Amino acid sequence: MQTTLTEEFKISPEGQEAESILRACVHCGFCTATCPTYQLLGDELDGPRGRIYLIKRVLEGGEVTAKTQRHLDRCLTCRSCETTCPSGVRYGRLVDIGRYVVEQQVERLPRQKFVRAALRAVLPYSNRFGTLLTLGRAVKPLLPKSLARKIPARQNVRAWPTTTHVRKMLLLDGCVQPVTCPDTNAAAARIFDRLGIQLIRAAGGGCCGAVSQHLASHEEALGFMRRNIDAWWPYIESGVEAIVMTASGCGVMVKEYGELLKHDPNYADKADRIAAMTKDISEVLAHEDLSVFEDTSKGVNVAFQAPCTLQHGQKVNGTVEAILTRAGFRLTPVADGHLCCGSAGTYSILQPELSKELLKNKLAALTEGQPQVIATANVGCQLHLATEASVPVKHWIELLDE
Repeated sequence: MQTTLTEEFKISPEGQEAESILRACVHCGFCTATCPTYQLLGDELDGPRGRIYLIKRVLEGGEVTAKTQRHLDRCLTCRSCETTCPSGVRYGRLVDIGRYVVEQQVERLPRQKFVRAALRAVLPYSNRFGTLLTLGRAVKPLLPKSLARKIPARQNVRAWPTTTHVRKMLLLDGCVQPVTCPDTNAAAARIFDRLGIQLIRAAGGGCCGAVSQHLASHEEALGFMRRNIDAWWPYIESGVEAIVMTASGCGVMVKEYGELLKHDPNYADKADRIAAMTKDISEVLAHEDLSVFEDTSKGVNVAFQAPCTLQHGQKVNGTVEAILTRAGFRLTPVADGHLCCGSAGTYSILQPELSKELLKNKLAALTEGQPQVIATANVGCQLHLATEASVPVKHWIELLDE
């Protein structure tokens, strides 16, 4: 794709990066076939190719309107198009840049500004979000059913292992997961304990930065990234083997720290190291001796929902399924497994109608094989699916732990 960027963007690092991504696109349109929003809306501007044209026009000095912003807002950043693209276009990074540029030029409505600011002020902070969730649970019986379903029930947390092992790995606690699904990381710690590995939670760590990054607040996102690096670095220097992610949405974000902080002289090298050490929990377990878990499930039927951040963002495919199958679970077929469930971070809040339609389609596919439980690898997907699912929804590591 030919480009004629304005001088402003030609000399900026983001503009240069966007230009290299734009020039990789050959207009083939393969991406539209796997884009969830294009399938729902049938509008070229609500597919990757159309959004690429919109971003190109913005960077070339064209008119930027609320309509431009609306089409970019509707993107899930599921990155299914990246999996499909024969030219390797890094669309996820491009849409992040495009949204940021548009955000500087288009004034949002007051209600939109308030909601987005509230999400950034609450979700990345476990204490704030926990307080709000506690309040929500207290008034849940008084709420309309449609709203009450969105408030997750309190989860029992079983014991975190206290054994010390020579082998040690860091575990990202995250922000939403410790409050809504606290037993996920505890289950991971118990699994690793049985394998002779100690999982460590670093004090001072927290949100990976994804909420701010995808809401076009990039400097704020970088602040979260630097905070995590500072919290993890002493453990890295002491020899931990890896940084383990139980939420695939966090995993794909942390794996991109090196790219996002490459222009920061104080953090670039550390960010590169951390990105290289970051592994989804399934990537770590796939290289361990899991014979202790073989055939322990007694043939429970499981529908596995592969989060977009796992299969398209991290390109980790089939690993969880292989581990569950080896443990004796029977995986039921799931049609169109590449399509997003509609959670996509804050998308279910900011684009509720589209999200609801994607959720309906995803649950129909997941339950077609009559599973006893739905398993996933990301807390956002887990909470979203659970609002309407007819069977329990769990993180897959909980199934292995049980």
